[in-house]
Amino acid sequence: MVEIDGFFSFTIAILLLLSGKILTLNAEILRRYSVPEPVVGGLACAAFVSFLYFVLGREIRFTLDARDFLLLVFFAGIGLKSDVRTLRSGGSPLAILVLLAAGFLIVQNLAGMGMATIFGHDPRAGLMTGSISLTGGVGTTLAWAPFFVETLGIDNALELGVASNTVGLIAACLIGGPIATFLIRRHRIVTSGDIRLDIGAPHEEPAPKLDYFSVLWAMLGLNVAIILGLLIDRSIAAMEFTLPTFVSCLIAGIVVRNTTPGIVNKSLHRHWPSIQQGLSLIGDIALGLFLTMALMSLQLWALSGFLGFILTVLALQILLTVAYTILVVFRAMGKDYEAAVIAASFGGISLGSTATAIANMTAVTQVHGAAHKAFVIVPLVGGFFIDLINAVVVSTMVGFS
Repeated sequence: MVEIDGFFSFTIAILLLLSGKILTLNAEILRRYSVPEPVVGGLACAAFVSFLYFVLGREIRFTLDARDFLLLVFFAGIGLKSDVRTLRSGGSPLAILVLLAAGFLIVQNLAGMGMATIFGHDPRAGLMTGSISLTGGVGTTLAWAPFFVETLGIDNALELGVASNTVGLIAACLIGGPIATFLIRRHRIVTSGDIRLDIGAPHEEPAPKLDYFSVLWAMLGLNVAIILGLLIDRSIAAMEFTLPTFVSCLIAGIVVRNTTPGIVNKSLHRHWPSIQQGLSLIGDIALGLFLTMALMSLQLWALSGFLGFILTVLALQILLTVAYTILVVFRAMGKDYEAAVIAASFGGISLGSTATAIANMTAVTQVHGAAHKAFVIVPLVGGFFIDLINAVVVSTMVGFS
């Protein structure tokens, strides 16, 4: 096994993201279907590493110390750009999306349990190919696996969950943009055309117009929000309540954003638009590198032992996600441009991760314009509400199965 240290792993991630950006700018088909830039380089690396494993018998592992911190930077930036007035105006859509995502948790688990029964496995093993690994992600999979192994006697629970999460993550990256593109064209939706993006810059403007102070102020704001977020995270942990750290940083960013204007001087307040550009650029880079590192580290050979069952159940889960997104989520969220952008994110919420959901939305808005409400609603649903609901749903279905 070859272990690549953290610095070189981070450098490789930069090269892969840069390659993906260049390819996306020059390949019209990638832009047409809003394929996220990190996916191009990240999956290429995962495929190459798998080739080395299967053909030469060499296993390569990347040290990903920087990955989790990049996620904190990204969500702190989302919080720093969230005005309370926008949060208030998004109240009803937020509640609707929470209910839609909660309903789909049950659909996922019923599908997983049904396919497990067909393949002759314990029906409860299907939960590991449902909302535990897909909506919950790797963290939820690792949390539930010991219970499934020790209490339920499902020895391969961890492998099933990790393999399902791997396939789901790849699928989530690939379906979001095409779904939004299909909905926009099918329903002739008028896009926003707003170039004031929450994350990144539009393709026709390769780089935001920034200056030294706007980036430096943005970096300071991010650091303050992360520090506050870590303090919030420790306080929550002291109450024996589990919440992802990036959600604490999102909340901290919102607090800093909505309390700072009242105490800063007018000069700084006047420069806030350029500081927002700095936040957008740093957030775009942080998200891109995070997703690239997540994809390049996928161990695709872990799928081989359960390939038939995994591919069958995941094909069903992906089809259900696409159908539910187009027929239910898009319509319930209003059938407008914001709804199309949220539809692009739903595959990330239900199959991959909140970061994947945001990356899909970013790719869409870089082509069609900003969708400000979506960038507030989706992180709260994917990073906070759905994790709590998922725990209740899984516990209930384990008890009844």
